[in-house]
Amino acid sequence: MIRRGFGGRRRVYPVALLGAGLVAVLALSGCTSGETAAATSASGGGGGGKTAEAPRSQEAKLVATPAVDAKDASPAGPITMAVTDGALQAVTLTNAEGKQVKGELAADKSTWTVTEHLGYGKTYTWAGSAVGADGATKQLNGSFTTVKPKRQMGASLNTGDGKTYGIAMPIAVAFDAPVKDRVAAQKAMKVATTPETEGAWAWLDDRTAHWRPKEYYKPGTTVRVTVGIYGVDLGGGTYGSDDITSSFTIGRSQIVRADTQTHRMVVITDGTQTQDFPASMGLESDPGRVTKSGTHVVMSKHATYGMTNPKYNYENVMVPWAVRISNNGEFVHGYANSIPQQGKRNVSHGCINLSPANAKIYYDSVLPGDPVEITGSNQQLSSADGDYYDWAVSWDKWTSMSATSN
Repeated sequence: MIRRGFGGRRRVYPVALLGAGLVAVLALSGCTSGETAAATSASGGGGGGKTAEAPRSQEAKLVATPAVDAKDASPAGPITMAVTDGALQAVTLTNAEGKQVKGELAADKSTWTVTEHLGYGKTYTWAGSAVGADGATKQLNGSFTTVKPKRQMGASLNTGDGKTYGIAMPIAVAFDAPVKDRVAAQKAMKVATTPETEGAWAWLDDRTAHWRPKEYYKPGTTVRVTVGIYGVDLGGGTYGSDDITSSFTIGRSQIVRADTQTHRMVVITDGTQTQDFPASMGLESDPGRVTKSGTHVVMSKHATYGMTNPKYNYENVMVPWAVRISNNGEFVHGYANSIPQQGKRNVSHGCINLSPANAKIYYDSVLPGDPVEITGSNQQLSSADGDYYDWAVSWDKWTSMSATSN
């Protein structure tokens, strides 16, 4: 141990004395350390002598969605009561008539969520309680009112639950009136497929939207469509009146290829040619009778159908095994009178004529949504031909018709 004196000279002590002094110091330290620790503990750890307080338990904090006193809440939700630093106990939400709304409490009791749609223009009141981490009970209270629409708008789907459709089937949503906010409407429309299928919505006009895949569906694909417009502002204070849904399946692959120049209609099922029928199509020397080139889609089928065309002076001419392939009057159907021309020349008013026997074979195999690919004529299928001209539109053009393309 070295000490510096007042005069700056150093004094050296014997090692033995240093050892004895060290023992004394250690002994002293040993006696005082316990007292110091006790004093430190009593004073809260030293550092100014302030006493540390134990952490306080937190009281429950409630958050309602929509906010309490909201006047324009969407009746479709989300509508929740949530708690932090605590757990929800009994929770109820009732309308003005005292009817309780259906809801579900999360397993950890942190959130209670409404599980049904509420009504438009109604007031709902919270009740119940939550217990905080501090053990104190906090009562739930407050109310909110759902929006009251200026108008309500409905919609319909072209597909049905449990049905089976062909590989080209478009999904069509038709609204009751023009939609001002197409972006809001389209965001509320969902298509889920298994296996996953690339597709897109396109607006054909201000009240009609179609969804189709980029390429034909794979056979066996399952499709779920949800048009969740209830509680959605579709523009100008018009709200959706109801949600609509549809779940369906895509069947086997069947493609018809008809050539107006060879006068043949070929059927390809699951990649294998199954039929090759002689046919007569629309007379091309008359622009009003041409069978349009392009991919048509089977819309419906009828064991018998009455054909009427005032321009060409015929009304309710009954034909067998009629399969509609567009809304411009084109069908695949049986017609015995044109059998001599079938496979040789085109004489129809736009339809694909087959013999009644061949038409029956095709009729029995067909599904709505099957594609009918027609080539060779001097006119193309287009929007002028009505539903469904979806496959006559290029994919780039189709996606540009989406409300959210920009």
